[in-house]
Amino acid sequence: MDAKSQAVLEFESPLKVFHPVMRARRFTFVIADRHTGAVRRFTLSLWPSLAAVVGVFSLPVLMGLGARWSAAATIQDLQATNAGLHIENASYRAATGQLVGQISALQTAVDQLGVRATVDQNASRAMDKLPAIVKSRAMGGESRAALGPMIAGGTGPTETALGVLSELLGVIGNRLDSVRDSVERRHALAAATPSVWPVAGWLSSSYGTRKDPFTHGADFHPGLDISADYGVPVLATADATVSTAGANGAYGNMVTLDHGFGIVTKYGHMARIAVSANQHVRRGDVIGYVGSTGRSTGAHLHYEIWMNGRLTNPMTLLAH
Repeated sequence: MDAKSQAVLEFESPLKVFHPVMRARRFTFVIADRHTGAVRRFTLSLWPSLAAVVGVFSLPVLMGLGARWSAAATIQDLQATNAGLHIENASYRAATGQLVGQISALQTAVDQLGVRATVDQNASRAMDKLPAIVKSRAMGGESRAALGPMIAGGTGPTETALGVLSELLGVIGNRLDSVRDSVERRHALAAATPSVWPVAGWLSSSYGTRKDPFTHGADFHPGLDISADYGVPVLATADATVSTAGANGAYGNMVTLDHGFGIVTKYGHMARIAVSANQHVRRGDVIGYVGSTGRSTGAHLHYEIWMNGRLTNPMTLLAH
């Protein structure tokens, strides 16, 4: 260092300086410039100085502790949030599982309806020709659930997406039940609709006005006369319950079948009856055998169809 500008830091002798300082708990620092001879003194009190030093060194520690406490609080908040998310996630998984199960059940039901909706072609063709009043009675009052109001009103602020979907699936399930009921009614009507020929033979007299075989005058014939060999089986033309089975005047041995939905069929002039009253029969079951009992000119079957108490031409329903 340059001697002209060098400053010298000197401490006064303890005998001269520190004995009053020790009593006052103060320290004096002397700085002398050898070139100019200038002397500067600095006096520091002990406790304020220590407090300043401690404060300087404590500040980073306090900041660290504050940061640690803040981090601990943040971690606790994150842990609480994470626990809540776990619970919510589990709830979503459970709800999603339920929705998947409902969708699977609906898909299975739709597949089953697709199979069950198939109706025999002859029965389907015959059903298309049924009077509207018979179809209406068979189908009943079908309740239709509207999805529009559900979608419009189910998106309130308190509803969740899963809740809305679940509710919609419930409505679709109810609608599917209604469709299933409609399919079942359609099948019941198809089974009850006379759609096959009751006997293997040939048509000898049609429905409507004809010449009476006995008086040779004009006569209204209420059904079909189907000629066949004596003893040929007579078949039920649809599922039904036997209303009557026995002798009935001009009809001879006659069977009356109640198919439900206002549909009734009659089979006359049979040689022998094979069923009894209140018996349930299915389409194609043998109910008797061709004969010539009652007012008859030869072996044949007289066949009639009634719908809601009115005669119907059997040819409109029979498969050609």
